[in-house]
Amino acid sequence: MHQPSNSTPTATGDEQQTMSLGLALLPIIVLIAALGFNVLFVYGDDALTGSSQMIIILVAGFAAAIGLLRGVTWKEQQASVVATIGNAMPSILILLLVGALASVWLLSGTVPVLVYYGVKLLNPTVFLLACCIACAITSVVSGSSWSTAATIGVAMVGIGRALGIPDGLIGGAIISGSYFGDKVSPLSDTTNLAAAVTETPLFDHIRYLLLTTGPSIIISLILFTGIGLWLDTSSTAVDADIVLQAIDERFNVTLWLLLPPAITLALIVKKVDAIPALFAGILVGVICALVFQQDLLTEIMSNDSFPMYRLVMGTLFGGVDIVTSNTQLNDLFSSKGMYGMMGTVWLILAAMTFGGVMEATGMIARIMIWIKSLATGFLSLVACTTGTCILTNVSTSDQYISVALTGRMYAGLYKDMGYSSENLSRTLEDTGTVTSVLVPWNTCGVYHAGILGIGTLTYLPFAFFNLLSPFMTLLFAAFMIKIKRTDSQAEAVSSA
Repeated sequence: MHQPSNSTPTATGDEQQTMSLGLALLPIIVLIAALGFNVLFVYGDDALTGSSQMIIILVAGFAAAIGLLRGVTWKEQQASVVATIGNAMPSILILLLVGALASVWLLSGTVPVLVYYGVKLLNPTVFLLACCIACAITSVVSGSSWSTAATIGVAMVGIGRALGIPDGLIGGAIISGSYFGDKVSPLSDTTNLAAAVTETPLFDHIRYLLLTTGPSIIISLILFTGIGLWLDTSSTAVDADIVLQAIDERFNVTLWLLLPPAITLALIVKKVDAIPALFAGILVGVICALVFQQDLLTEIMSNDSFPMYRLVMGTLFGGVDIVTSNTQLNDLFSSKGMYGMMGTVWLILAAMTFGGVMEATGMIARIMIWIKSLATGFLSLVACTTGTCILTNVSTSDQYISVALTGRMYAGLYKDMGYSSENLSRTLEDTGTVTSVLVPWNTCGVYHAGILGIGTLTYLPFAFFNLLSPFMTLLFAAFMIKIKRTDSQAEAVSSA
C-alpha cells in the first residue's frame, strides 16, 4: 500500500481565503460532469481504456491554468504533482505484481483449483453470503482489502461466474466483506492511520468502530442472503459437472496448489509488506506451475529457443490464455499479466496529477475551510467530516489523503466541542476508508476494478457495507447513540 501524502498546498493561507469557493470547486465540478458524460453516454464500461484518463489530464491542465493565473508557478505545481505521484508508486508496483500474480496463478492451476473446490462446496443460494464472510475473515487476518481481492477475491469471481451470479453482486460481496475486515483489523494501515492522526488508542478506536460497522455488516449479510434466496441462476449457471470435468481435464488438481495463496497470506499476517509478499506468491506460483502442470506447459509452449523461459516470462508480463473444453471457463482462465494493468497505472498517474495540482493551487485547502465553517453542532460536525472525506476521495483520488488530511483538520474542533477523539477516528473510517473504492478514479476503485475485472460502477450499487457505513455514522450522530465525550464535557453534562 502507498503511504499517506505529506504534500501541502503551495498557496498561502491568505490566498486560500481570497480564492472564491466557486473557483476552487470549478475543476471538481467540471471533472465529475465530464467523467459522468463519458461513462454514461459515450464509452460505458470501456471508459477506463483511455478516455477517462485523458479527461482527468485535461481537467488537471484546466486547474493548473487557474493556478498560473493566480500566481502559482508551474514549477510549484509540478513539484506537488511529482510528490503526489511518488506517494502512489508503491500502489503502482503492487498493481504490476498483482497482474503477474493473477497470470501465474492461472498457469500453476491455483485459481482453477480454487474454482474447482468452490464450485463443489458452494451453491448460488449461499454464494454471496459465503463470499462476503470469507473475504471479511481474510481481510481481518491479513489487514488488507487489496490483498484479499488479489487472492480470495479473484477466486470468488471465478466461482461466482461459474455459478451464474451477476458480476455486480459478486463484486459487491467481495468489496463489502473486504472493507469490513480491513476496517476492524489491527493490522490494517488505514485503521492504524485513523487512530494515529486522531491520537486515539488503536483498540479503543476498533471497539468504538464496531458500534457502527457491526450493524452495517449485519444488514449487508441479510441483504446478500435475501438476494441469494431470490436469485434465479438456472439460465446463466454453468453445469457443475461440466466445470469440474473441464478443469480436471486441463489441470493437475491437487491441494498443493493452495500453497501460493496460503504463503502469500501468511507473509502478510506476519506483517511482511505487500510488495515482497506478492513477489513471494509469484515465485511459489512459478514453482507450482513447473512441478504440477508439466503436461499443460509442454502443450502450450512455443517452438522457439528457450521455450520454458519464454512461457514463464510471457505469462508474467503478457498474460496467459488457457483453453478448456468449456467456452465459459475460457474467459475465467484468461489474464493479461502486468501488461493488463497498464491502463490502471495510467489512470492512477492521471488522478494523482489532478490531485497534486489541486493541492498546489490551494483549491483543496479553500474547499476544506468552507466545509469546516459549516460545523456548528455535533451532527453538522460529523456531516462535515463525512463530506470532507468523500470530497477528498473524489478530488485527490487517495484514501490515505482523505483520512490523514480530514483527521488533521478536525481533530482540534472535536476536542474544542467536547467530543472524544474516537468519534472522529470512527467517522474517518466510516466515510474516508470505505467510500474510496466507490470512486472510479480513486486508487482503490481503480485497483479493485482492475484486479477483479468488474467495473467500479458495476459493483457500486451492491457494495452494501460501503454504502451503509456513512449513513450509519450519521444516524448515530443524529440520535446521539453511544457518542463519547471528553471527561470534562461528560462531567459538565452530568452536573447540568
